[in-house]
Amino acid sequence: MRAVTVPSPGGPETLTLAELPDPVAGPGEVVLDVVATAVNRADLLQRQGFYPPPPGASDVLGLECSGTVRSVGADVEGWSVGDEACALLAGGGYAEQVVAPAGQLMRVPDGVPLAVAGALPEVACTVWSNVFMLAHLQPGEKLLVHGGAGGIGSFAIQLAAALGARVFATAGSEEKLELCRSLGAERAISYRDEAASGIPLWVEVLGEAGGADVILDNMGAKYLDPNVRALATSGRLAIIGMQGGTRGELDIAALLAKRGAVIATTLRARPSAEKAAICRAVEEHVWPLVEIGRVRPIVGAELSLDRVAEAHALMDAGTHTGKILLRT
Repeated sequence: MRAVTVPSPGGPETLTLAELPDPVAGPGEVVLDVVATAVNRADLLQRQGFYPPPPGASDVLGLECSGTVRSVGADVEGWSVGDEACALLAGGGYAEQVVAPAGQLMRVPDGVPLAVAGALPEVACTVWSNVFMLAHLQPGEKLLVHGGAGGIGSFAIQLAAALGARVFATAGSEEKLELCRSLGAERAISYRDEAASGIPLWVEVLGEAGGADVILDNMGAKYLDPNVRALATSGRLAIIGMQGGTRGELDIAALLAKRGAVIATTLRARPSAEKAAICRAVEEHVWPLVEIGRVRPIVGAELSLDRVAEAHALMDAGTHTGKILLRT
């Protein structure tokens, strides 16, 4: 099979399309013929040598895919050769074939083209597990989404709005702010703007609204202090990224005063049983909203697998919206 490898850490030019042995399904596993995968920021970190795959996972990039079942290992129930599926992966998606635990396969929502479904698993599982399973966002509460025009952000806005939350979002251009508003954000604020007091404008906007009950943050250290300032009483800050650094200063007194919580999670390294439970919850709670059109995957760019370096360069530039899809 053809697969994307990284012979040495570096920029997008290091990505190489190579021939690798076809994967074989072991007990509890399924091999998919991949139709599409998608680029995630974690892929860029792995390409640069900063985010190795978990033990036992493929070192081929790619945390999600869609395709058809090619073969089924022992002890697998509910899946047959030829079935269409999308899958949450620990690695291996940038390839013509991939092996995945059967529990991490999900049916393709009705009405979603098979290729487009390749852009769903990572965003759906990340948003549902963090915003709803861990941070327990409730109808009527306020959610602040940083990077609202990106793959995860655009999905989070739609899902939270569909389930009755009030959504606020940050983004970096008028085009991206308008996308956030069109997806259901009550207020979209440029992260470049400051209030008259010198604090980020989004902190002031959330303060005037009574604070955010939940914040979904992809920045990490850079936003730690302003995020705590933007929380409502009993607010929950869910950190899922480190684009703004890994080390920040936490004002414990401010967090205590708000009876707040800081949650930091990754999805990739979780045990397969945990990821399978998240996939089942996504199928139960999220897919029905996708099927009726309340939530949809936003695909901002679609390229062939042999243009993977272009896809990484596009994500590096940060000018895209939604997901970047790679077709095999």
